[in-house]
Amino acid sequence: MTNLIAETSPSTRGRILAALYLAVIAGGIIAQLFIADSLVVRNDAAATAANILANKSLYRLAFTIFMLEMAAQMAVSMLFYDLLKPVNRSVARLAAIFGLTASGIKTMARLFFYAPLIVLSGAPYLSVMEPAQLEALSFLFLRINSQGAAIALIFFGFETVLRGWLVFKSGFLPRFLGVISTIGGIGWLTYLWPPLGSRVFTAVALFAIIGVIATTGWLFIRGVDDVKWRERAALAGTSIWR
Repeated sequence: MTNLIAETSPSTRGRILAALYLAVIAGGIIAQLFIADSLVVRNDAAATAANILANKSLYRLAFTIFMLEMAAQMAVSMLFYDLLKPVNRSVARLAAIFGLTASGIKTMARLFFYAPLIVLSGAPYLSVMEPAQLEALSFLFLRINSQGAAIALIFFGFETVLRGWLVFKSGFLPRFLGVISTIGGIGWLTYLWPPLGSRVFTAVALFAIIGVIATTGWLFIRGVDDVKWRERAALAGTSIWR
């Protein structure tokens, strides 16, 4: 399998990357916007608990999609590293590390997303707590899940800024994609100050989706300039800074 991937052209690998990138976006939208957000009632622990209990299978489906989303995200980070390492291997490696760190944080945050199913399960050992307390605890876990996902966005922001710089310098991908990526990454870095990140989230998320559509569209339709990619790869192969 490793040899098969290595033998594929940069454009083919770029299209595989684009497909996985779209899967990440689609998974996040379906699990968060259409499932989780439809069950969680803002500032109402009791109503949220009732919704979760009435839709356990749907809630578990959201968790499954979240996990698949993170698996695809990790693959995207590594495929971007593979695609962009001829530009600057050290920067590409650092971007991948930021991306994998973000994926790890967000994956662990989803433990708190799943926790309400355990807390509200009605297990005998939970009978020492009142129903209202269990509902409040479940709601707290959901808030921690959201905060963990917000922390992950900071590291995704660093990854995206570095990736934008690499794309801008690459020569085998258009510079405007690098500019879009860099701006989007700076947008996610607003979560370094959480109140600001929450305030501008919708605008940043919409811009990020536009960036993903532009990047995946280019990779699917035009692809990577294979000749220039191989020229950069050959040049990088002779550098002492590999």
